Amino acid sequence: MKRIGMLTSGGDCQALNAAMRGVAKCIFHSGEDVEMYGFLEGYRGLIYGNFRMLTPADFSGVLTKGGTFLGSSRTPFKQIREPDENGLDKVEAMKQNYYKLRLDCLVILGGNGTHKTANLLRTEGLNVVTLPKTIDNDLWGTDMTFGFQSAVNIATDAIDCIHTTAASHGRVFIVEVMGHKVGYLTLNAGIAGGADIILIPEIPYDIKKIITKIEERNKNGSKFTILAVAEGAISKADAKLSKKEYKEKMKNYKYPSVSYEIAAKIQEKTGYDVRVTVPGHTQRGGSPCPYDRVFASRLGSEAGKLILKGEYGFMVGYKNREVVKVPLEEVAGKLKMVAPDSSIVKEAKLLGISFGD
Repeated sequence: MKRIGMLTSGGDCQALNAAMRGVAKCIFHSGEDVEMYGFLEGYRGLIYGNFRMLTPADFSGVLTKGGTFLGSSRTPFKQIREPDENGLDKVEAMKQNYYKLRLDCLVILGGNGTHKTANLLRTEGLNVVTLPKTIDNDLWGTDMTFGFQSAVNIATDAIDCIHTTAASHGRVFIVEVMGHKVGYLTLNAGIAGGADIILIPEIPYDIKKIITKIEERNKNGSKFTILAVAEGAISKADAKLSKKEYKEKMKNYKYPSVSYEIAAKIQEKTGYDVRVTVPGHTQRGGSPCPYDRVFASRLGSEAGKLILKGEYGFMVGYKNREVVKVPLEEVAGKLKMVAPDSSIVKEAKLLGISFGD
């Protein structure tokens, strides 16, 4: 008999349920004798032994549902070796709960921090297979993560909706898209939504270049401008600061986010009417788009195949349009960034899109 544990960790996103369903369907349809356990609220469930047995019925009707029926939570990797408030060794507790249930492996769905902890558990002797979840598409070792395309759709819809009101009133609109460290989501949604200016963390901006672009549009008869701004966008001046200096500056930061700072500076220097729209967590919610349903199902079934073959220590990823297995140690701790000289950035610039650089 195979005994399999499963958990979803970190921020939720679309297609988590679809990916778990893919794993379960592959394994339950294999004809093997299987017991499957779902740990509730991510690593917290594994730490404190909060789980329930899963049956095929648990995976019925979940393909189109967003979120995760197991629940999720953030358990920062930086704190994973620190005892909890009661002195509990979290890593040892996870190992003990794994062994108590006599698990053959853990299936872990998550992003960067989740994969760091998953790799730690691998080095501690546990059998682990992971799946790449994040709307940021910033996981190393895979060209695509599930949740990303669904989030692009939602962010693009937000920009589409802004177009009509921006054009009607002749305003400058800023749409703030999720992405603290990496700009894939903003870049793709910005291009898809026809944004005139795209600001991402990897390409520090100059406010003067942004204003020049807006004024050029006005001179050419375009009385409105749309900016797609990643929440982690940073100015050239701030990018030159050390981490310590930047933290000190942010202690006295008077704006809700960078988008409001940019809006204030544009308005101050030009007198233009500027509005900020923040879609926020809507980008992680709702049903997965068809692409993500297919993609997550493919990754899930491949993870199921690895488990049935007893191949552990891998993330199931996507490279060159093929589903592949990637050693966990190659994934953990690495961030996939947008290269400023990448073809997609160059092509966006050919379209007339400004990156404020």
